[in-house]
Amino acid sequence: MRSEPKLRPLGQRLLWFVTLWLGGVGTVALISFALRLWIAPK
Repeated sequence: MRSEPKLRPLGQRLLWFVTLWLGGVGTVALISFALRLWIAPK
């Protein structure tokens, strides 16, 4: 018999989603800032 996988609570899944989303947005922001400094220095 196969047991069905248990779903994690909604709060925990939302926390993971927000964490990964913020990590992605932060990474893109850091890369864009670095490119801006590299391409157009003062």
